[in-house]
Amino acid sequence: MSITVGTSTRFPAPDDTTAPAPPEHRGVPRDGVRLLVARRADDLGHRTFRQLPGELEPGDLVVVNTSATVPGEADATSNLRGAVVVHVASRLDDGTRVVELRTAPDGRRPVLDAEIGEVITFDAATLTLLAPYPREHSSPTGFGNRLWRASVIGDLRAALARSGRPIAYGYLDRRYPLAAYQSVFSQVPGSAEMASAGRPFTHELITRLVAKGIGVAPITLHTGVSSQEAGEGPQSEWYHVRASTARLVDLTRAQGGRVVATGTTVTRALESAVLEGTIQESWGWTDRVVTPDHPPVVVNGLITGWHDAEASHLLLVEAVAGARLAQSAYDVAVADGYRWHEFGDSALFLP
Repeated sequence: MSITVGTSTRFPAPDDTTAPAPPEHRGVPRDGVRLLVARRADDLGHRTFRQLPGELEPGDLVVVNTSATVPGEADATSNLRGAVVVHVASRLDDGTRVVELRTAPDGRRPVLDAEIGEVITFDAATLTLLAPYPREHSSPTGFGNRLWRASVIGDLRAALARSGRPIAYGYLDRRYPLAAYQSVFSQVPGSAEMASAGRPFTHELITRLVAKGIGVAPITLHTGVSSQEAGEGPQSEWYHVRASTARLVDLTRAQGGRVVATGTTVTRALESAVLEGTIQESWGWTDRVVTPDHPPVVVNGLITGWHDAEASHLLLVEAVAGARLAQSAYDVAVADGYRWHEFGDSALFLP
């Protein structure tokens, strides 16, 4: 079955190549995952991630996300439907939380018929559904609501620390500890799901990048729950681009280097900090969605994992790489059995 997303990218859904476990549990080092290097549609190379420094040049800048994954999933009870799995995401400015209900016991499917006033309890925390988020009938089918804004009674952070676990979906072979959902850059707790593009980096690899004259700079963007359902765009997310990173990005561009974003989160944060063509220190909630119709201004290289055909992240890949290069890369990745999802393989787009 061929699925279309965005402007053009089409490929068969590679269900049998989803990574079922972290690479270390499959006998592969973190930086040993595969890396498809894509420069032109007729220039695609197969590497491993540890070869990344050889694909970049002195003067390039790799920007990474320092957000750390927090426990965001718990077994819970609804006063209307009994056992559910709850995913807890962003804390909004008014103190409410964005939550998603999924079916018990494995959370494989979203609950789309939740109701205003429904009460969800787990550990010592109580969540009351107040309104669909970000608006009613915003699920991709146009029927029901996947995400909700919920009020909180109790110490939700403590309850999740005691009884929560990392958000996971049905394609994994078992549950893995929170440490498996962190990168070497994870310093600032706040992501509901792992900013996975940075996971294959190791301290040794970073040392080799710096020794070659390739810069490494941080941003922070806390992820919400991923858009698992077809056609659903990303939600608002909190980010911070530091002044020092903004200066490095401007300097890299001025000197002809490439700004290589580590993942869609970094791309979104950097592009949210652009004002009239110039990047500056910026923080807060961003609704910026990078697409071919709204392309990036400062990012011209991308390190990323492989996204489902229906994922909105593919629009960002097309915006950075161009539709033809994105199509060629996905064709090769499917044909050569690259691994999908957060513990899978990687791509480096340098159009």
